[in-house]
Amino acid sequence: MEAATMAWTAAVVGVGLVYWFVWVMGAAEVKGKRAVDLKMGSITRDKVQDKYTQYWSFFRRPKETATTAASAEKVPAFVDTFYNLVTDIYEWGWGQSFHFSPSLPGRSHRDATRVHEERVADLLGARPGHRLLDVGCGVGGPMRAIAAHSGSNVVGITINEYQVNRARAHNRKAGLDSPRCEVVCGNFLSMPFPDASFDGAYSIEATCHAPRLQDVYGEVHRVLKPGGLYVSYEWVTTPLYRAEDPDHVECIHGIERGDALPGLRRQDEIASIAKEVGFEVVKEQDLALPPALPWWTRLKMGRVAYWRNSLVVRVLTMLRIAPKGVSEVHEMLYETAQHLTRGGETGIFTPMHMVLLRKPVSTEEAK
Repeated sequence: MEAATMAWTAAVVGVGLVYWFVWVMGAAEVKGKRAVDLKMGSITRDKVQDKYTQYWSFFRRPKETATTAASAEKVPAFVDTFYNLVTDIYEWGWGQSFHFSPSLPGRSHRDATRVHEERVADLLGARPGHRLLDVGCGVGGPMRAIAAHSGSNVVGITINEYQVNRARAHNRKAGLDSPRCEVVCGNFLSMPFPDASFDGAYSIEATCHAPRLQDVYGEVHRVLKPGGLYVSYEWVTTPLYRAEDPDHVECIHGIERGDALPGLRRQDEIASIAKEVGFEVVKEQDLALPPALPWWTRLKMGRVAYWRNSLVVRVLTMLRIAPKGVSEVHEMLYETAQHLTRGGETGIFTPMHMVLLRKPVSTEEAK
């Protein structure tokens, strides 16, 4: 009898734990995703494992993905695959803003994220009546924060159709749907917008996916009105990076492999590229440098938290609630987080090198 009671108690506790970890645990921001809702974007369940394998094979040697025109042309499709694989996991574990921000004393991660986003609106001088472009908008966390803070209308573009649908759903829930916040599915290397159609533009940790930064900066320059400002937070290696140091190389390659990057650019390249396509550089600053507090603290997940999340994913896969392949994607993101943390701690990498650029006003237009 005692054995039966103990077995029953253990079963009840086990079911309770699974229920808590899987159904009760929500996302980091407004419970946008629960673990039980994890999907793989628009990839059908039976194709997730294959798509992950294809992605990993393509980005296994990051620097090689942009060395030939043929490889570079494939990058957008694989970036689309990457966001199909990771969007729900990002929302579940991180929130609706897929970027980093410096920590703020006594403030939550959510507060720090909002301040980092509102800084963009302030740098642009955004105000009611302005039409802004969000270049690589994800599921629209920054878009909604910037629209609410500035009163501007924001149009976002993302290559991933699943993110378009998620962003539109979040916009409706926030009471910020069209015309306040609009989302378009498209490639920021060839945007479906007329010339000189935006008052300002920004990209938050998005243009790192471009094989050539000149191509995306050139498109932003084209769609901006003369005199319009563009703010970008760039992922770059810093002057502390040493290409002859194997540990540095593995750290940076780990970041590139796990984040669909065709090769990180150097910090000192950004302003030159901006000038090359016709921008004036108004300001340039690494927002990760002191007195800013570490941006990587959110990534330093303890072993208990990691194994908890890993258990959730494995249970969901075993129960066939989540498709096969989710565990591999979760493991990839965990390993990538270790590389990102190492990059931050050593100072060889920053995800927030800020450039404020202006499209010049031509002599004819100024008259």
